[in-house]
Amino acid sequence: MKGYAVVFTPRAEHQLAELYAYIADRSGEPRAVSYDGKIIAACDGLATFPACGTQRDDFRPDLRILRYAGRVTFAFAVNATTETVAIHGVFYGGQDFETLLRDAEAYD
Repeated sequence: MKGYAVVFTPRAEHQLAELYAYIADRSGEPRAVSYDGKIIAACDGLATFPACGTQRDDFRPDLRILRYAGRVTFAFAVNATTETVAIHGVFYGGQDFETLLRDAEAYD
């Protein structure tokens, strides 16, 4: 079975970089590399199971939200036509992802 392609928007890439810097500053680079790697692997898992999570059409059509490891929330959209999962946001540690998604001028 062929999986979906998983892509990170520039915003999601920026959020991952910020999280990496935060963890590296407080706990060291090895831990930051490991944690970011686990987040990326979890997102890559959506290639096989793209319909996971909770659908949130109230934010955007086809947007889904998925929690990971109790502290991370992914916002992503599934396009069945192109077989693509676009990661739109990676929110950590209680960030108000709903407000951040609503306040965004545009999804990248």
